[in-house]
Amino acid sequence: MIEESARVVALDGDFAWVETQRKSACGTCAANKGCGTAALAKVMGNRRTRVRALNQPGAAVGDEVLIGLEERALVRGSLAVYAVPLLALFGGALLGQYLAGRLGLADGEASTILAGLAGLGGGLVWLRRFGHRIQHDRRYQPVILRRSGAPPGTWVKRFS
Repeated sequence: MIEESARVVALDGDFAWVETQRKSACGTCAANKGCGTAALAKVMGNRRTRVRALNQPGAAVGDEVLIGLEERALVRGSLAVYAVPLLALFGGALLGQYLAGRLGLADGEASTILAGLAGLGGGLVWLRRFGHRIQHDRRYQPVILRRSGAPPGTWVKRFS
């Protein structure tokens, strides 16, 4: 489970909106001065991110909490967001190129580009439906594990 500390800023039924502080590991790296990621982290700053988390321990607004997300959910979500649209783009482009050759089209490049864009659009439509499908799936939700001041024995039962 991936864990992060946060502060509860609002309550919404069984969920709480928590705010996390974006952190960068660039301060401890030896290549800090010549790294593009370090420069980007300095430009972006230490902004806060709001996340909706399942509030099982009943945290209140202002509480410092520890939130967690299953690694499997992070990996699946990352693959859905990055890999599916990219694979759909390439698949559409390959299909467009194949069909242009089979149909003997003079401008095969234009059909390849159009089919690639159509594939990308299809991948994005799939991604939107996937997002709606997992929106209320508890396996993909961050969970408030415990209040920061609570003893370690008060951990919330994790979802399997």
